[in-house]
Amino acid sequence: METINDFFLFLSSLLWGWPMIILLLGTHLFLTFRLGIPQRKLLTGIRLSVKKDPGAQGDVSQFGALATALAATIGTGNIVGVATAVALGGPGAVLWCWLTGIFGISTKYAEGLLAVKYRVKADDGHTYGGPMYALERGLGMKWLAVLFAVFTALASFGIGCSVQANSIALLASGTFGIPAWAVGIVVCVLAASVILGGVKSIARVCTILVPFMAVLYVVGCIVILIINSHYVWPAIQLICHAAFNPGAAGGGFVGATVMMAARYGIARGLFSNESGMGSAPIVAAAAQTRNPVRQALVSSTGTFWDTVVICALTGIVLVSSILAYPDITYDDGAALTRVAFSKIPYIGAPLLSFGILTFAFSTILGWSYYGESAVNYIEGRHINRFYRILFIVVLFFGSIINLDVIWNIADCMNALMAIPNLVALLLLSGVAARETKKYLWANRLDDAMEETT
Repeated sequence: METINDFFLFLSSLLWGWPMIILLLGTHLFLTFRLGIPQRKLLTGIRLSVKKDPGAQGDVSQFGALATALAATIGTGNIVGVATAVALGGPGAVLWCWLTGIFGISTKYAEGLLAVKYRVKADDGHTYGGPMYALERGLGMKWLAVLFAVFTALASFGIGCSVQANSIALLASGTFGIPAWAVGIVVCVLAASVILGGVKSIARVCTILVPFMAVLYVVGCIVILIINSHYVWPAIQLICHAAFNPGAAGGGFVGATVMMAARYGIARGLFSNESGMGSAPIVAAAAQTRNPVRQALVSSTGTFWDTVVICALTGIVLVSSILAYPDITYDDGAALTRVAFSKIPYIGAPLLSFGILTFAFSTILGWSYYGESAVNYIEGRHINRFYRILFIVVLFFGSIINLDVIWNIADCMNALMAIPNLVALLLLSGVAARETKKYLWANRLDDAMEETT
């Protein structure tokens, strides 16, 4: 087992090294300018996300699709992950994380557009799509589409299932003294009550859970910023300055370099918002939308909320807390987060615990649909119920076993998902540009799409 763990640890570090970071960030930049800077229409996307599209094809509302994607995307990485980036790369990592989110909006936009453009309607009336359908129907690369589906299915049991259940169990047992097996049973029952109902049930729960948990977390961050009010502007200045000046933070951050800040900030941003990974477009394809660009705009707001808002807020909270309380130990991301939230009297620690619990549980719901869609693409709908039951069983075992090797395997699967998806995005960028010109820049967002045969 140790040999297997070492192998996947090495493979993970290789896959998530500078080549992958450059490829993902390069794709963000390329699509931003290839599509005419769709970030300019962010407010339009936000407006469309809360509107229904009557008569449009699809299984769930545009907001339901967005909420489900955000459920899978907003996770513990938004809290502890940002703190780890700050601990390893210094305050400047926050700015690089934020910039990654700004440019990643274009990639998430393109993913959503292609997902709707190449989606299919099955005999049972359900709508399916995602990178596997774009690869097969848009590029004729069935073999690469199958590979993407396999990597997605495997990743769903790792980062979207056992890892999240383990995080919940560790937090519950460490904070409240609840046995891991008992936590596992509760998580399985709650997840089963949602997952067994399919995408409509998942989307219905996510539309309630995601806004609630996100607003509660943001309010908590704002309270901390009010407490640290004298240090907020200095923290923002430090974040901007340290991103381009080695050791600008001084103190314990003196060893941080521009390369370290960029590496950890970009990697955290990429991993947090999943732009380019190919997961979110799977549920975007199920949205009730009249044309690809409408849902593309809605999907792109997911990266904005996840990284540009939540990760940025977390970063400013952490850096301002370091300035306000110089005795904070910031070489441990998790410890840094706990100390920062403990400054909220009485409810700080419970609020952080609740945030991590709900973020992890929502990730389970979102990834269950991603994995099911991938399995459905490979084997057909007859295997869906078996997948759901297996997913719930893995949830329980994820709560009670050591997951070091699972973490490393999951990281590898996520990186391997990104590669076929990036192939689709880059080779079909011309299609995305034409659709964008046709519907967005020609002010025809209300037009119905011409179905792809």
